[in-house]
Amino acid sequence: MPPKKVKTIIKLNLPAGEATPAPPVGPALGQHGLPIMDFVRAYNEKTADKKGQVIPAVITVYVDRTFSFITKLPPVAEMIKKQLKIEKGSGKTGREAVGTLKKDQVEAIAREKMGDLNTDTVEQAVKVVEGTARSMGVKIE
Repeated sequence: MPPKKVKTIIKLNLPAGEATPAPPVGPALGQHGLPIMDFVRAYNEKTADKKGQVIPAVITVYVDRTFSFITKLPPVAEMIKKQLKIEKGSGKTGREAVGTLKKDQVEAIAREKMGDLNTDTVEQAVKVVEGTARSMGVKIE
């Protein structure tokens, strides 16, 4: 059996265990003729244990209107917000700080997120996390 032909790849950031057919899921999958509820059910089952987090899904859509998907780790920004227990980043980055991360916290986030980042070294992963933190208005000490 030859491999299925891929039609497109869709990336969505969804609340774990709480995805619904409402936007962004419905329109993103509907335009490719996918069974929306099948995806919602499968995603919610797979992420039920991570409720409260935002878990990205990468959905591969095939020409025969079937799909497969993988889940990733939460985005770095979400991990930083969780670590600092804040709702959102600063609206005035550079002028207003919303919190401070210690070096060891930055490294912990970097190590946890390593699998999804396009780098092999912890030093580079730390730089990625620091850059995201800075853009959110989070200081690093």
